[in-house]
Amino acid sequence: MTRYRPAAAPGDLAEVLRLSWTARLGGPQRLVPDGCVDVLWIAGRRLVVCAPETSGWTFELPPDTPAVGVRFRPGRAGAVLGLDARAALNRRVGLADLLGARAERLLRDRLEAAAADPAAQVGVLEDFVRRRAERAPAADPVAGAAAALLEADPAATVGAIAASAGVGERQVHRACVAAFGYGPAMLRRILRLQRFLRLARHPGAPADLAGLAHRAGFTDQSHLYREARAIGGAGPSELAGRRAVPAGEALGAGVAPMSDPYTTRARPGRESGRHDDHHRHRRALSRPRR
Repeated sequence: MTRYRPAAAPGDLAEVLRLSWTARLGGPQRLVPDGCVDVLWIAGRRLVVCAPETSGWTFELPPDTPAVGVRFRPGRAGAVLGLDARAALNRRVGLADLLGARAERLLRDRLEAAAADPAAQVGVLEDFVRRRAERAPAADPVAGAAAALLEADPAATVGAIAASAGVGERQVHRACVAAFGYGPAMLRRILRLQRFLRLARHPGAPADLAGLAHRAGFTDQSHLYREARAIGGAGPSELAGRRAVPAGEALGAGVAPMSDPYTTRARPGRESGRHDDHHRHRRALSRPRR
């Protein structure tokens, strides 16, 4: 049984965070890529950064496990956390591997001190993001333009993104890789699947998957099915929660991306990376200081 409660980010963090959340988790959970990065705390485990993903995967937790987290807007986590999105692609990274053991321990101590109040724990994470965002470099406007345009129109071309941002297509590609860990083509696929899930989960959504696929920007229902399997790890109906599935597995993309780098197993994908030995890769995962 999973009880997940999202909440809007505070006004001063609205351009950095998409939302905050609290949850009580249990059983199998599914993570589907959504272009976002989460910092999360699962009680009794390490603070973890769910880095950008290109393929869905599942994991399991004991019943009624408390968890809290914050979700960054697409492309915003790298600058705030000092995360090299490309190096961290398809990894769950311990926060200590990015910021050092002392910084992780101080934040963990504050979270444990507020264990009786999940809302207070969310506030601890929001304050952590707030303090880092104040010192972070400005967001790349090219990556921001790419995300905004593709969320609004999944058929937008790289040329259209370049024209909107006033740069060349190669610069668009470089900006997307730096911000998201992958290029605009992969971002388009992820956001298009997200668009379908939003449409399919709407209370008034029709039962016709072919019509929803067309509205979301897919060529046809077969195209939707292939992309749902490749990116989400399950068929479109299952991802949207349209039929009975094991507890927790209907959560889908952007709902509750919980993870623990020691108890999860990623689904293999073309762009998937290794998920172990994060301490050895700390330098590779962190952006160089300028």
